Amino acid sequence: MSQHCPQQKQLQQSLSEKELEFADIWRALVMGKWVMLSCTLLCLAVAVVYASSLPSMYRSTAVVVPAMSSGSNSFSGIKGQLGGLASIAGINLGSGSSGNRTAEAIHVLESWDFIESFISEKGIAPEVFAVTGWDSSRNKLIYDRDRYNPNTGDWISFESDGSMPSSWALYSVFKSFLSVREDSKSGFVYVSIDYFSPQMAQQWVAGLVSKLNRMLKQQAIKDAQQNIDFLIQQAERTKLSSMQSVFYDLIEEQTKTLMLASSDKEFVFRILSAPRVAEERASPNRLLICVMGGFLGLVVGIVLGAIYGLVKKT
Repeated sequence: MSQHCPQQKQLQQSLSEKELEFADIWRALVMGKWVMLSCTLLCLAVAVVYASSLPSMYRSTAVVVPAMSSGSNSFSGIKGQLGGLASIAGINLGSGSSGNRTAEAIHVLESWDFIESFISEKGIAPEVFAVTGWDSSRNKLIYDRDRYNPNTGDWISFESDGSMPSSWALYSVFKSFLSVREDSKSGFVYVSIDYFSPQMAQQWVAGLVSKLNRMLKQQAIKDAQQNIDFLIQQAERTKLSSMQSVFYDLIEEQTKTLMLASSDKEFVFRILSAPRVAEERASPNRLLICVMGGFLGLVVGIVLGAIYGLVKKT
């Protein structure tokens, strides 16, 4: 029994020291409670002001899937048989994989050239670069007058050369509005725009999908027609009946591709869910910003309050 007494006394002494430390910290916090409260309220106020200053953003989303031509399965056989000969002849029969086609389309959709062309085609450079908000009561965009004058259509000198924004600047800003996500399980592709105006966000999403289908369709038609012209020339030059048969099979395949591309409006992406005009904002989450600001202020306040109390005590 006597052997355990020193250990028990040592344990009790250790517990008493810890209780004393906790008591000292608690008294320090009580003494610095006004510092803690002030810091919490200050950070909360800053968070509220910051959250209030952020403009509301509205999201419009189109859900699309790769467009599968009805004749794609019948083409796969001839592509497998003639793919090697077509490569030798310099002919591209196209990819039989919808996954490759989708990846290519997404890459084009997010590319600098495509977005630059879309902005120029729609004439939306001021809306991309100079808008800072949206007046919902009047359904009007709010422009930064230090960058652009919507009344005269003139850009204000904000760069060293006094010109309008560069192509890269427009692309970078537009890319921040755009989101393209592919679901690997379902194969669905989600094309979204977050913008100040819900109407304009919906228009941009619809315009992007339409332009992508139209552009890749025109390219496919052009490629198929060039392939057909080339194959006809090669078939006329050769005297071997076996090679002529090969060339005519290739011409037939390219003709089918040309016909399908010409008749299919949704050449790359078929729209499952059309973009809609959002009625509620997607961001910012002002409540979350305020809660995080208050929590951060509380943590900082506890630290500063404890330091203040300990210094005051000494």
